[in-house]
Amino acid sequence: MMTDDDRMALVRSLAREVLISIIIVAAVGLLLFAISGIWPPMVAVESGSMEPNMVRGDLIVVTAVDRFGPSTGAADTQISTVATGTATGYHSFGNAGDVIIFLPPGRQGSPIIHRAHLWVEAGDDWTRRADPEYLGGASCAQIATCPAPRAGFITKGDANPQYDQVNGIAGPVEEEWVTGAARLRIPYLGHIRLLVS
Repeated sequence: MMTDDDRMALVRSLAREVLISIIIVAAVGLLLFAISGIWPPMVAVESGSMEPNMVRGDLIVVTAVDRFGPSTGAADTQISTVATGTATGYHSFGNAGDVIIFLPPGRQGSPIIHRAHLWVEAGDDWTRRADPEYLGGASCAQIATCPAPRAGFITKGDANPQYDQVNGIAGPVEEEWVTGAARLRIPYLGHIRLLVS
């Protein structure tokens, strides 16, 4: 039978273990934040739009765009597009250019994780520089965001047949909408996060 002293010792021991666990989790979180420069430093892939380079359920380590990427990117940003990546040899997740995480204003739900293909300026007929394969036969006059209403990135999921701006997922992605760049893929671990959320 437990005495009062035994119960108090058990409570102190449990409290100490919980406190140590909280300190370790906080330390790991602070370390990840210090390395990545953003919070949260990881995202779970929720769709198959980036296959085969990222699949649903992958956990992706994300950093601020100015960490661990190319030193220069498109239009004085530190985001490499497919065009600049092809010219400089910079690749990420199997193809030229950066995979970025962005959240257009007013979007309900999770941020989008797609590859930056082109940088456009406001007023550009960006279809002239685009890969015709990803336009789906559309001309600038048939695309709501062409000419470009603002400067930004033309993006596309690696598995998607068209640019995001052709199929209406987003307009040109302003640099301010970009919350980070994908840097590392951890297979399957994102399923835990998807189940929780």
